[in-house]
Amino acid sequence: MAKSHILGFPRIGADRELKKAIESYWKNDITKVELEAVGKQLRAKHWQQQIDAGLDFITVGDFAWYDQVLALSATLGVIPERHQEETITLDTLFNMARGSSPCCGQQAAACEMTKWFDTNYHYLVPELNEDQNFALSYNQLIEEIQEAKALGFPIKANLLGPVSYLWLSKTNSDFDKLTLLPQLVETYKQLLANIATEGVEWLQIEEPILVQDLTSEWQQALTSSYAELAKGSNKLLLTSYFGALGDNAELAFSLPVDGFHIDLSRAPQQLESALALLPDNAILSAGIVNGRNIWRNDLAQSISALQQAKAQLGERLWIASSCSLQHSPVDLDNETKLDTELKSWLAYATQKLTEISTINALLSGDSSEKLIVQLTESTAVVSSRATSSRIHNTAVKARVAAITDQDAQRHSPFTQRIVSQQQELNLPLFPTTTIGSFPQTSDIRQTRNQFKQNVISQDQYITKMQAEIKDVVKRQEALGLDVLVHGEPERNDMVEYFGELLDGFAFSKNGWVQSYGTRCVKPPIIFGDISRPAPMTVAWSQYAQAQTNKLMKGMLTGPVTILCWSFTRDDISREEQTNQIALAIRDEVVDLEKAGIKVIQIDEPALREGLPLRHSEQQAYLDWSTKAFRISASGVRDNTQIHTHMCYCEFNDIMPSIAALDADVITIETSRSNMELLSAFTDFSYPNDIGPGVYDIHSPNVPSVEWMTQLITNASEYIDVARLWVNPDCGLKTRGWKETEEALKNMVTAAHNLRDTFSN
Repeated sequence: MAKSHILGFPRIGADRELKKAIESYWKNDITKVELEAVGKQLRAKHWQQQIDAGLDFITVGDFAWYDQVLALSATLGVIPERHQEETITLDTLFNMARGSSPCCGQQAAACEMTKWFDTNYHYLVPELNEDQNFALSYNQLIEEIQEAKALGFPIKANLLGPVSYLWLSKTNSDFDKLTLLPQLVETYKQLLANIATEGVEWLQIEEPILVQDLTSEWQQALTSSYAELAKGSNKLLLTSYFGALGDNAELAFSLPVDGFHIDLSRAPQQLESALALLPDNAILSAGIVNGRNIWRNDLAQSISALQQAKAQLGERLWIASSCSLQHSPVDLDNETKLDTELKSWLAYATQKLTEISTINALLSGDSSEKLIVQLTESTAVVSSRATSSRIHNTAVKARVAAITDQDAQRHSPFTQRIVSQQQELNLPLFPTTTIGSFPQTSDIRQTRNQFKQNVISQDQYITKMQAEIKDVVKRQEALGLDVLVHGEPERNDMVEYFGELLDGFAFSKNGWVQSYGTRCVKPPIIFGDISRPAPMTVAWSQYAQAQTNKLMKGMLTGPVTILCWSFTRDDISREEQTNQIALAIRDEVVDLEKAGIKVIQIDEPALREGLPLRHSEQQAYLDWSTKAFRISASGVRDNTQIHTHMCYCEFNDIMPSIAALDADVITIETSRSNMELLSAFTDFSYPNDIGPGVYDIHSPNVPSVEWMTQLITNASEYIDVARLWVNPDCGLKTRGWKETEEALKNMVTAAHNLRDTFSN
């Protein structure tokens, strides 16, 4: 019988046990031994779940304390000089991820973080130098293999491949990082030999860059690397995901490996070419179950799609998830509040394990009663969802169809608008603001939970939230910030909050997925046409504005980000879903302006994330996504200032589209890159105002006045000071009040000092 397996399982735990344990360790509430025990328990539980579901392998190597790329960097000895210690420990990894506290007057900045391909997961970017020395230095993978062996599990190890690792890295000077490849491959060969010594037959070696546009140099890098890696005794399963191999297919299938995994969820059309190119005796792993969405698999359709492959390959056809299941919530059985119909349409990671083994068994001719029942139920559920009346809204469809180009244009160009805004807002040089959220204290979270559980009334809830807003406003006034925010105490998440107030969305209770480190999010589920039944933020912003004479900024999440950070429909296009959201946000923007809010921020941190991985597909996406933002922002007068925010992405390749957003002010993450990202805005001659983040909110460190002054000074070398805003990198909800106020006090002082400097 052919094999069934997954590419990885969520490591956070069904109740986010890993997140809670790590954060307890950071607070010194538990010891490292206690933390490691939690990790061990989770791994054993998840491995057992894979076997119980009928999979033939458990996957080892998908667990990470913070990030899998960070763990690999430690394994390879890639530790930035500022974080180097005599021995690499778990604390070394945490310091690299979060930044280390000052020691002997030195503060070590955290490593840069960016999006993992086109997902909402963030990885820690490896930092390489020209004389980089790779050496096996951290033994987590081997130790976990030994752990799984001791428990008696059949093991498939997994590892990010050397070429993709190099591709995802950054260099600290101008040199060709491919010159590092030979030494890197030698280090990989040692690691692969160590894996083979443990008796592990199959190694899932991931080269996700195979679904991207590659130059001949990078294609040759794959060829030369695998010629060397194939000399070992490991059976290599070359793994790609998040798209089609496309013009890299012939290259991929020419590499001397024992098996190939392809993503048939994102790119079902590539099966035909894969069957034609697959070498004799090689395994084809078919990623037929979607690892990135929550819709139940159509078992009959999957079996039909794979019939020819099964007939041709027999036991050489393996059945798998399209990618790691870390992008899915853990277990649908933990959902107690979803209605029965909607819940029947869904499958989380745990349920996907069963889908994979069921498809494999049915394809192999198993016609047991249990499997036939599962197949019949799957077909019925798919039909139910397709014909459900709750999905379609004719008024929403008509409004989207009526969108014109004029709906996506402000009344005047920016050069005219900014004059009107300067007269209206009367802001100083280097105006200071924050990105929106302030610390979400235990009292705030408790109040929200009490309201959701009907422990307190709506009036009591509003009164408590207003008290929090009033406190946040007074704190900001005391700090001397120029443009204030209401602090967002009522919001659990920047996407979930809006989804809860829009028709067409559903919400889970335990649908958590990892965004980065211990940051977990609960993406909304878009199941039907989207509309706004009532204002969502106006009352909160209006109350906040009434507490101060300073400008109050309205805070919204943009249509592309709401789309990208939700589990989306698979029955209509992403463009249509985004336009539905854009019209709902447009209504909110107009109502905020009517309520007297003169500055409105529409966050779009996911714009770059949604960019297709292939260049040929990117412009079409950028055209409709930027138009959707403009639709959301263009219903206001010239003197209403529209801000947007983006973080943790590469801007260089989409600068024309960022400019096409036509936001009056864009705030971006730049502190981890020492303002290097601003060069893209300078090279492009970006015309509008910019707020480069001057401190990293993901680190507990409190940056000094001198530190932020220098960053702003660096920014002034790229951007005219008349167009510079001063703000943190991102929202402050995950930080504590003490560090937040200290950091913002320093930030305001730095801005005031620079006003004096540049005004003279």
